[in-house]
Amino acid sequence: MTADQQVDLSEKISTAVTAYITALNSGTAEEIADLYADGATVEDPIGAPLRTTRDELVEFYGIITGMPHREATVAWTKIAGDTAVFEFTLVTGTDDAKFTITPVDIMVFDENGKVTSMRAVWNPSDLEQI
Repeated sequence: MTADQQVDLSEKISTAVTAYITALNSGTAEEIADLYADGATVEDPIGAPLRTTRDELVEFYGIITGMPHREATVAWTKIAGDTAVFEFTLVTGTDDAKFTITPVDIMVFDENGKVTSMRAVWNPSDLEQI
C-alpha cells in the first residue's frame, strides 16, 4: 500500500467511525449494517457469539436504535493501517430507565472503508443504570 493509499484508507476509516457514532445517535439499524462489508463479523462484547450475517447485525443494532433515548459520544479514536480503535460512551433507554456504558471498539476495515470485523471491549459489570 502506498502512502497515498494509506491516507485515503485512513480518511475512509475516520468517515466510517463518524458515521457509526452518528447512526448510533439517530440512524437506523439498517444504516449501521450498511457500514459493514459482506461477511463481516461482530463480537460484542468479546467472548459473545459472533454475528456474521446482515440480518444478525440489523437485529443486534435494532435493540439500540429502537430505544427512545440514545446518545453516543466519542472520547478518542486511533487509526493505524486498516484498524480503528475508539472509546465512546453510549447512553440508552427510556424516560424511566437509562443505562450507560463506555466500550472500546476495535474495527478492521477493507480497502473500501467497510468494516470487516468489530470487537467490543466491555463486560456486563460496565453497564450502569443512571
